[in-house]
Amino acid sequence: MTAQTDTQGSVTTVYKVTGMSCGHCEGSVSGEISELPGVSSVKAVASTGEVTVVSEAPLDEAAVRAAVDEAGFELVGTV
Repeated sequence: MTAQTDTQGSVTTVYKVTGMSCGHCEGSVSGEISELPGVSSVKAVASTGEVTVVSEAPLDEAAVRAAVDEAGFELVGTV
């Protein structure tokens, strides 16, 4: 099961991240993922644990996992 959708030259992927509990957590995760090459937007929602990422091409999951780890959280996978 994949959460990737292609739209006008961009890919939207929804990731599941555990451990986020507040706006600061959302900002930390969003900030780290937004630094990955090709990422155009990131929206993290602590209440659902979902992080929606829009990028120019599919992202390497290991790179996303490393960014989430750097923020202090755990990537579970895609929704």
